[in-house]
Amino acid sequence: MPGDYKTLKQAAHDEYIVNKSRFIGYASPCETEEKALAFLRAIREKHKDATHNCYAYVIGQNAGIMRYSDDGEPGGTAGLPMMEVIKARGVVNCCVVVTRYFGGVLLGAGGLVRAYTKGCVVALNAAQVVRMEESQKLLFDVPYPLWDRVNHALKSLPVIVEDTAFGASVEATLLIRFKDVAAVTQKLTALTDAKAEYLLLDELHYPWSEDEEDS
Repeated sequence: MPGDYKTLKQAAHDEYIVNKSRFIGYASPCETEEKALAFLRAIREKHKDATHNCYAYVIGQNAGIMRYSDDGEPGGTAGLPMMEVIKARGVVNCCVVVTRYFGGVLLGAGGLVRAYTKGCVVALNAAQVVRMEESQKLLFDVPYPLWDRVNHALKSLPVIVEDTAFGASVEATLLIRFKDVAAVTQKLTALTDAKAEYLLLDELHYPWSEDEEDS
């Protein structure tokens, strides 16, 4: 399984006004350059009447493909500042488009850099940066008398409880980062006096939020 990397959780957008110019920041996860270009075409089609549709995208877990465009804005005032934001956040496999409707007031080079930088920031925040980490999905079988104790412990462990089923025993589906599996299962085994059982359901890259990255 490939290593961990940061990308976007979803396609989303946000907007704001600067000196009467309307800026709309769009961002989307894109695993290939073809998908990034398709996203760009969709935004251009949606905003055919916009003054500019500037973009930046990074493809590949090693950021092997990096492209950006000022789309008619003065050189270096739009696409490059957007690319610098993406690089600073460490996000890959993503495309950001910042659409501008000119409001009649010139912003100057510095103003444009700040505006397009902000456009990229709000777009990434709307789309939510996540860290794709090697994870395991476990089915955790717990006897009823131990469930309250286990449920309380799960709230403080680096685990996502995806589902819980109450049958002959309690079956909880847990998502755990691979680096945390040993510590979590040892804790739960000790907590249940080794009466709980585990079944590996899947190994996958799961999108953990940036807030959970160092939990």
